[in-house]
Amino acid sequence: MKYAFSTLGVPGMPVPDVARLAAGCGYQGVELRAHPEEPVHPGLVSHERRAVVEEFAREGVEILTVAGYARVAEAGDDEPVYEELHRLLYLAADLGASYVRVFPGGGDQDPAEADATAARRLGAAAEIAADLGVRILVETHDSHRTGADVARIVGAVGHKHVGALWDVMHPWSAGERPTATHAVLAPYLGYVQVKDVASTDDPTPLALGAGVLPLAECLALVGDEGWVSWEYEKRWHPGAAELPPLLAAGREHLSTLT
Repeated sequence: MKYAFSTLGVPGMPVPDVARLAAGCGYQGVELRAHPEEPVHPGLVSHERRAVVEEFAREGVEILTVAGYARVAEAGDDEPVYEELHRLLYLAADLGASYVRVFPGGGDQDPAEADATAARRLGAAAEIAADLGVRILVETHDSHRTGADVARIVGAVGHKHVGALWDVMHPWSAGERPTATHAVLAPYLGYVQVKDVASTDDPTPLALGAGVLPLAECLALVGDEGWVSWEYEKRWHPGAAELPPLLAAGREHLSTLT
């Protein structure tokens, strides 16, 4: 198993510091939050992208994912979503990232309509993703919280460059057991994103192992191949403990579960 963490836990941290932090705490990769308020985002020009690659290469850390905010099931015109997907895919390709993370974002639409919208958009982007050597992963999130929800979308697309990202909190909080989530996502799974919280009513991030999420059960299902990434949502919970002092212990905790 290889280990990564998301820069959502260290909002605004400069790229050299992220790379050193990952290497120093035993993580082989990072998920880069691709938002304009962060150091890495689709607006970077060529020499800025090369500099990011060089910083991570210097520390021997892989850029696993460009964590974007495209909402593929969102109501409205397709064109803005296509444009955002393309920008994320080209950024990922330039950085050498394996994946682009997207959200469903279907809102309160009829589920069948949201599924069809997402599948259409992802299908259109899949060939570009394939040409660039990048895989688009739909996260279990918002309107499609469960594995069954996301599997409907990616199954309809039917392309190996469109898959699923299993954020363990959302299916669990929706009442879907890990065995059920894994069963439907396994044919499409990119990797697993872990976190820990005190309860469904309190999503404040905690150190891994300090909360109630069934991390051991989830990771036992996926085995010891591939990636697991810690998404610590410090950006949305500024009162939470700082992530850097927790990273080394979190890495050790994950190694006991995989």
